[in-house]
Amino acid sequence: MRDWILAGAGIAMMAGIIIGALVTGGSAPTIGGIRAEFLLFALTLLGVAFLHHQTLGVALCGLLAIVVLRLAVAASGGLAFDPLQHLQHEAVTLINLFGLLIGFAILARHFEESGVPDLLPRYLPDDWKGGFVLLLMVFVLSAFLDNIAAAIIGGTVANHVYKGRVDIGYLAAIVAASNAGGAGSVVGDTTTTMMWIDGVDAGNVVHAYVAALPATLLFGVIAALQQHRFQAIRKDPPQNAHFGKARLVAVLLILIGAIATNVWLDFPAAGVWFAILVVAPFVRTDWRVVGNAFKGSVFLLSLVVAASLMPVQDLPLPSAMTVLGIGFVSAVFDNIPLTKLALEQGGYDWGVLAYAVGFGGSMIWFGSSAGVALSGLFPQAKSAGLWLKRGWHVMLAYVFGFFVMLALVGWHPHAPHRNPPSATASVH
Repeated sequence: MRDWILAGAGIAMMAGIIIGALVTGGSAPTIGGIRAEFLLFALTLLGVAFLHHQTLGVALCGLLAIVVLRLAVAASGGLAFDPLQHLQHEAVTLINLFGLLIGFAILARHFEESGVPDLLPRYLPDDWKGGFVLLLMVFVLSAFLDNIAAAIIGGTVANHVYKGRVDIGYLAAIVAASNAGGAGSVVGDTTTTMMWIDGVDAGNVVHAYVAALPATLLFGVIAALQQHRFQAIRKDPPQNAHFGKARLVAVLLILIGAIATNVWLDFPAAGVWFAILVVAPFVRTDWRVVGNAFKGSVFLLSLVVAASLMPVQDLPLPSAMTVLGIGFVSAVFDNIPLTKLALEQGGYDWGVLAYAVGFGGSMIWFGSSAGVALSGLFPQAKSAGLWLKRGWHVMLAYVFGFFVMLALVGWHPHAPHRNPPSATASVH
């Protein structure tokens, strides 16, 4: 309760100061030359970063403050703003994203209960290479499972094969592997899924793997050696391990449904839920996952809506070096709203951006949803200092992979794929 009060009071005070500073004639307020919307958005993201137990409250308070600011500007003679009309404009994206987030949580549970995660240890080498192979497995799983699910599965397997003694540097590597594996797949990461349902072609993010693969090879070897020195591997699978073919069929059908309805209807969430409901009578579905995923989904959607209200025309023009910097920003601020800002602005090389926002969030534990999820299993990972100290190889690999991609593929920005909503137009 105390954190809620502090978060709400801080954002409300900031909103009051900004609204009080509004000049007549409908001009948008600035502080230090920075538009007030961006300041409120940055304050919201900082609250998310440091008040980890109250992220939903912080996100909703931040969204409310931004809406109040936009209404105040409109009331003083500025650009008209109708919150309901804006929500209607964003409705397809929000419904799609909400449906996919919940649906992919069910998909991940089907995969987890298929028994495959329990069987994976038997295929790991006995020495440091076992840890390296496990990271590659997480990388591959994330390409089609969602990075959060892949990170949790990787962490669960690591906890078993390393007898509960997992180095923080290796935990950082698991998160990095999950984010790298999802960077080039529109079903592998929430950020790339957002690009997909926003109109970015799936083929325009695939070349993110040109950076993600060499980056993974670099940090993967370092982290595996690091973990081997900390605790050697024990790869024996559980005695009661089983293999459920029906659940793997369910996973496959859900993925096919997402791809098919995105191609035919531009609405992948419909295919996901059609497949979930079709297989439900034949494969037991853990519907508790829906309740668990609901709060996190509302939190992410709140940030997405807040990002859609930003005056993106005031952002720096897209460039390779701008995107390199976005990757570092993603380590501190959640990559979901950063992706939304980029989609609103347009003109990016989407594969380069997908790598930057996805992999960049791995550099600190709260920079990505996968890191937040994994830290729930390993509370010792909730130390930014130790994460940076033991996981230094992730930052090195990020920069290495980025410049490998620029050297081999280059920077090829795409034309904006849609017109920005009128609600985000410039206010003068």
